[in-house]
Amino acid sequence: MTAIDRLFTRARLADGTLNTLAVLNGRISAILPAESAMEVGDAAEVVDLAGELLLPSFVEGHIHLDTSFYGDRWVPHRPCTDGFDVHERVAFQVENMAAAAPMDKRARDQLDLCIGHGSLQMRSHVMVDGSVGLSSLETILKVREDYADLIDIQLVAFPQSGILKSPGTPELLDAALALGADLIGGLDPLSFDRDIKGHLDVVFGLAEKRGVDVDLHLHDAGSLGAMTIEEICARTAALGMQGRVAVSHAYGLGDLGPDAIARMAARLARSGVSIMTNAPGHHAFPPVALLRQAGVTVFSGSDNIRDSWWPFGDGDMLHRAEIIAYRSGFFTDDALAAAFDVVTQAGADALRLQDYGLTVGAKADFVALPAAHVPEAVVGFPKARRVFRGGRLIAENGRVLR
Repeated sequence: MTAIDRLFTRARLADGTLNTLAVLNGRISAILPAESAMEVGDAAEVVDLAGELLLPSFVEGHIHLDTSFYGDRWVPHRPCTDGFDVHERVAFQVENMAAAAPMDKRARDQLDLCIGHGSLQMRSHVMVDGSVGLSSLETILKVREDYADLIDIQLVAFPQSGILKSPGTPELLDAALALGADLIGGLDPLSFDRDIKGHLDVVFGLAEKRGVDVDLHLHDAGSLGAMTIEEICARTAALGMQGRVAVSHAYGLGDLGPDAIARMAARLARSGVSIMTNAPGHHAFPPVALLRQAGVTVFSGSDNIRDSWWPFGDGDMLHRAEIIAYRSGFFTDDALAAAFDVVTQAGADALRLQDYGLTVGAKADFVALPAAHVPEAVVGFPKARRVFRGGRLIAENGRVLR
């Protein structure tokens, strides 16, 4: 028999069957029906999951580690003067950040929150612009290094104050990518910088120069948002970057009529541009089912957690799947499973993760919780969970074990 590190017995998989998983060197080395456990090998440790549902770890596809106040003092939400205005929200954020606890502590608190719920893969946007320089990125890079054994983190150089409006930002973004940021970001080229060509020239120019992917914030509604998405799709195709570009939020997709959204979905699918949505309660949001049916990769993230933009967020991507399902009118088991896919495999596809999922050879990053199947897990998002990283227990019932 082959020696293995850990044996997970009576693990209930998504198809309802009980299985035994073997883990060797942090990866799944075998998956066999429960009655075939003796065929797996000798294990140094046996973990009896007692029929709990075993799920792949969740993908937190969009978060802001540098701007959350989670774990800090409560910051009352300050409404915009008239509706929702990105410029004003950015100004509020600058004021609040000046009085916040050290970024290092706040980022760690937020990571513990997310890991405790089962997110072991993450993409965080970090401010890089003329207002903060590279200081926020330098802090978060150090935090990422310290958490490397618990979670994989991609960092996006994010020009929160604009690219063209904030002097020196193009050069800072380039420096950020050289320093260790993994992707280049952007922010509302038309409504914020009021120059779609100039803004996207910088974003895609740096992506091409540094060989990195793109994840661009787009809050603009209606035709303004649609126009920007069309240009992003065109540039993506022209540069051969299919599968390497994401548009986060894309609220405008939720404003389009049936014919217009069908055309846009087809264009997104052809260009391989993915869409991130957290299904916010105060905005229209992309039609998840329609986009997925057209072949668009739709993934999700918590976005802001208790920060200057809103007071909500619990860092639980399973709860986020429930929110997406609820707001999308997903009632059937198949639809609920689709919402779960948005926070797991679709997120892994958008982030281009390697060796993800519950398959032989994949990293043994998974979550065990009391549910009979995926639909029940989505609607109930039970908090009693065990989180395993490389087959090692790292969090239980929301608490990270150190």
